[in-house]
Amino acid sequence: MSNKNIPWKNGIKDGIPIALGYFAVSFTFGIVAKKAGLTPFQAVFMSGANLTSAGQFGALALIGTSATYLEMALTQLVINLRYCLMSCSLSQKFEAGAGWPHRFPVAFGVTDEIFGVSVCKKGKLNPFYNYGLMSVSIPGWMLGTFCGAVSGGLLPARIISALSVALYGMFIAVIVPPAKGNKLLTGIIGSSMLLSLLFAQLPILSEISQGFKIIILTVLIAGMAALLFPVKEEAAHER
Repeated sequence: MSNKNIPWKNGIKDGIPIALGYFAVSFTFGIVAKKAGLTPFQAVFMSGANLTSAGQFGALALIGTSATYLEMALTQLVINLRYCLMSCSLSQKFEAGAGWPHRFPVAFGVTDEIFGVSVCKKGKLNPFYNYGLMSVSIPGWMLGTFCGAVSGGLLPARIISALSVALYGMFIAVIVPPAKGNKLLTGIIGSSMLLSLLFAQLPILSEISQGFKIIILTVLIAGMAALLFPVKEEAAHER
């Protein structure tokens, strides 16, 4: 068996749990996309081209408000900027023979889960391992989107409304566990909620479009947190 097939198959095996989780979350996205007026093809195409739940749900919010292309582009840039850092970090873990023809496709498929699984692998990383992760996780995300978009037109309204709540459950599951025992993170989350409320209710701030609200709040909160509470370097890196 070639050196390409072994890491690729290992990636498929490790990517199955990711695909199952993606199916559940993207099913909700498909329902919301259907309610926003997208066809199943459009929803699946978005899932295949974007590969980020935060970016996709943010895009649906902007589509619903008829946001401009500039707002859409800037919002996606801000929301997905972390993937640039993940890709740069991941590229340092690749084997010496993994050149640019491999780095670009792998960077396209970087998500929080794929990055987390990849960096936890011991030793150098073969890009075909990431191809294996992508070959099951991305179809899982797209299949969930398709099933959600199709079900959105078949299931009763009460069930659709109930399933739509899963989106908020996903966000709660993302922010609550890390916030336990971390006063700084809890404070940042609370500040984000408060500022979002102010931007929605105050007369002048409420007139700002949805896209620029996301951009302003993300840059403002993340920037202030990084400035006031910088992450301390690990003792292992100290001389």
